[in-house]
Amino acid sequence: MTARKAAFVYSDVLSRHILSPEHPMKPVRLRYVYELLQSYDAFAAANAALVDPRQATEEEVLGFHVREYVEAVRSFSLGQLPAYPSTFNLGAEDNPIYEGMYEAALWSSGTSLRGAELLISGEVEAAMSISGGLHHAMADRASGFCVFNDPVLAVQALANQGMRVAYVDIDCHHGDGVQAAFYDTDEVLTISVHESGAFIFPGTGFPQETGTGRGRGYSVNVPLYPYTTDDTYLWAFRETVLPLLDAFRPDALVTQIGIDSHYLDPITHLALTVQGFGEAVAEFQGRAPRWLVLGGGGYDLQAVARAWTLAFGVLSEQQIPDQVPLSYRETYGVSALRDAEEPPVRQSMRDDARKFAERSVLEIQRAVFPTHGLRAS
Repeated sequence: MTARKAAFVYSDVLSRHILSPEHPMKPVRLRYVYELLQSYDAFAAANAALVDPRQATEEEVLGFHVREYVEAVRSFSLGQLPAYPSTFNLGAEDNPIYEGMYEAALWSSGTSLRGAELLISGEVEAAMSISGGLHHAMADRASGFCVFNDPVLAVQALANQGMRVAYVDIDCHHGDGVQAAFYDTDEVLTISVHESGAFIFPGTGFPQETGTGRGRGYSVNVPLYPYTTDDTYLWAFRETVLPLLDAFRPDALVTQIGIDSHYLDPITHLALTVQGFGEAVAEFQGRAPRWLVLGGGGYDLQAVARAWTLAFGVLSEQQIPDQVPLSYRETYGVSALRDAEEPPVRQSMRDDARKFAERSVLEIQRAVFPTHGLRAS
């Protein structure tokens, strides 16, 4: 059987900007992913391609974002202040204004659109845009480190070709901006698996958020308890995400694979390992004929490099060895792709997380499964 054709859309232009010296979102992490994949010769495979990104056009961004906001981002990026930045949720600690902000946002959006274009044209069957996955941005404002919402733009590009699109978000934070964009349609299925909004930003993503109008039953949220580990996470994922994807039968699958769910992440509370994350990513295989993978959160920089390298291995059907090549190991002090140690989570916390997940799964199965002709397990 021929291996899946997979593209990795990247150049260093995506990793050079700095939001602020203290900001946890550090674009240099993207270069680490690229360097680690290069050290494995991952792009030398016959079915793997390294593809240059492009910037989104203003017209493309206006497909979701309102003009007043887009023009304000451009002005703020140039040091001009035509309006109060707070009007657009910019200028605060989470969403700082920095030189080149507008261009950086166009690059991340365009890179995800480039991935969608490769799928639409049939050049590849799978594409990965690690600079994308900026899922919190709303139509009229920035949110949660995100200026323009590239997942929405990519989903729109695929849906505009008449495709049924499923969007699955496994970032530790709820994919609220994407959910909001498609909350009233049954043409896009959005699923978000995340740490409960009761404990973390953005404070949303509960099972009762199921859509409205024609979209009722097409927004799905799987909230989890802090310190949820691989076993419980994967159980909840398999009980909800997989049957829904199989019932929806998408033409294209868009996955946001933030790895701020890792147990070493400094700003979140889930407790996944790289290999647990990799198991979840592997479950997406075969769920749709076209697969677009986007980045997202992840603030332990080498956990990001290891996890997204493993993800590209899944995407391109390559067996990535656990031992990190010498060139990368000597530069960054990382010796293994997968985690050797179990997250230090007490059994009582694991038990609490399991009970919480069981309640979430039951609520989801009761609220949205009937819409898709499914029964609770």
